[in-house]
Amino acid sequence: MAEGTIDRQDDLDAVAASFRERGWALTRTLGPDDTARLQGWVDEVAAWPDDGGGWMHHREMTDHGPALCRSENIIPFHDGLRALLTEGSMVEVAGALLGQPAVLYKEKVNYKLPGGAGYSPHQDAPAYPFIDQHVSCMVAVDDATEENGCLEVVTGAHAEVLPTDPTGCIAPEVVEALTWEVVPVPAGHTLWFHSRTPHRSGANRSGRSRRALYPTYNAAAEGDLRTAYYEEKQARFAAGREGTAADRVQVSLIGDFQGREV
Repeated sequence: MAEGTIDRQDDLDAVAASFRERGWALTRTLGPDDTARLQGWVDEVAAWPDDGGGWMHHREMTDHGPALCRSENIIPFHDGLRALLTEGSMVEVAGALLGQPAVLYKEKVNYKLPGGAGYSPHQDAPAYPFIDQHVSCMVAVDDATEENGCLEVVTGAHAEVLPTDPTGCIAPEVVEALTWEVVPVPAGHTLWFHSRTPHRSGANRSGRSRRALYPTYNAAAEGDLRTAYYEEKQARFAAGREGTAADRVQVSLIGDFQGREV
């Protein structure tokens, strides 16, 4: 594991203390059997039709042809993923990192199939309306490696929202001044990161998928805002492509995704 890894079985106080200092923490979430079950669940979601009952699929163009790049608004339609993200250890850890009870704000699967694009340097906070206190995480469905586009983070840079470019990503001159750390994440482990922790990821240059489940949690004291988030996102998507390059797929409320339109 990467330096700074904190085992999920250690005291949550230690996880929270490291998180407060570094802006991120790596924990063990699932054993081998549960990891295999999660991989099956993600296969099920990927097989859902595009014109379903409320979930959202996004696709990108790769050198190998069109590919699924993201699914979101999943848990109303999948009992297993809903239980994983809203009951037990995931919510417990999120609450420890927030310092108060947590509730799920949003969820997505990023697939990053072979040839899939990466994400520009950004912070999550500018893309998440309605909330002030939130924590994001990446649950590795497959081993996330440097070759297939694992996350890179900046340690100790989560005190404020940094200057941005017109797409809402971190301004290039700021990016160059930051020290970026590659964080491989084994399948079944979770990389937790503060909503203001700078992060980015490269394209998948391998022949293996780098699928990851990304839930975000907010302080329960701010309310259960998940429905409001998806209503706002769908309204903004319907209104246009502001903040997204003309040849890029729009998957976020900022223009961080580097994927090409199909």
